[in-house]
Amino acid sequence: MSENVARRGFLVGGAVLLTAGCTSNEPAAAPSSSAPVPAPAASGNDEPGEKVTIGFSAPAADHGWIAAIAKNAEATAKQYSDVEFKPVEPTNDINQQISAVESLIAAKVNVLVILPNDGQQLNQVALQASEAGIPVVNLDRVFPDKLAYRTWVGGDNYGMGVAAGHYIGTQLKDKGVSKPVIVEIQGIATLPLTQDRSRGFADALKKYGFSVTAQQDAQFTVETGNEVATSLLQAHKKIDAMWNQDDDQGVGVLAAIKEAGRDEFIMVGGAGSLNAMKEIQSGSSVLKATVTYSPTMASSAIKLARLIAQGKGMSDLVEKQVPQSITLASETITKENVEQYLELGFES
Repeated sequence: MSENVARRGFLVGGAVLLTAGCTSNEPAAAPSSSAPVPAPAASGNDEPGEKVTIGFSAPAADHGWIAAIAKNAEATAKQYSDVEFKPVEPTNDINQQISAVESLIAAKVNVLVILPNDGQQLNQVALQASEAGIPVVNLDRVFPDKLAYRTWVGGDNYGMGVAAGHYIGTQLKDKGVSKPVIVEIQGIATLPLTQDRSRGFADALKKYGFSVTAQQDAQFTVETGNEVATSLLQAHKKIDAMWNQDDDQGVGVLAAIKEAGRDEFIMVGGAGSLNAMKEIQSGSSVLKATVTYSPTMASSAIKLARLIAQGKGMSDLVEKQVPQSITLASETITKENVEQYLELGFES
């Protein structure tokens, strides 16, 4: 079964991801389903400048979070009259993505924004771009060679794990639970971002004297999330806490939990989808919190790419150049604060 079919089987309503600020500290308008990205705040950097072409490559948008990445990138590029946005066909095939990036290099775009399917495997083509004089803004999944990119922008994967671990640790300690059974459902286990999330989770749990009992990856898909959760529920007759690293695959995870009739544990999600937030808001779900990983990092990447291509720095910083690395913070959404996050979402 394809992921799209799986999503139709399990998902009620669209996924919603959170918004974040970009290169200015001016307040941003809340997005809606038709306009997910806030308009650029008024600043000298937002005034029309030298015309630049921004090449863009990302995986196929068959996942709610990835779909939001593509939408945010395109919408932000359209806000600037001095930007020509040149996306290539999104793909989950490594070789096809390499070929697509090579086509952008051959087209001599001014700057590239790349979210690689796998940073290790696309590292060489990013190096080719850099060596050709085309700066690369590396989005989310990082290239291992720093010479392959000019600037990296992404979420705090380690921080996601830390936030989830602290929430679970605090909840279990407050309940007086000792030697808890804690299960973790990862995304794609081979990706450094997944490994960082797991490491942060484990490190935070250590502060409470806890550790992960069982860990399994679910490939960021609804179908596999359902299969993995079913397997873990069958293997552990009693669970105290579960961390699911991705709210999109969490649709399948929650379906499995409901099918099994299990409610003895607390669950934390990851990313901040509307589906997850509504579960949290209901107060009747095992899902008690989710930790954010905002896809509006794509909006920031486009803004940064434009500035780099035009030889500008960020207006709120003293330095004259865009920083080499920008990490977004991960926030914890619970029933107590979910109301303020709901309006920041957009349908994917």
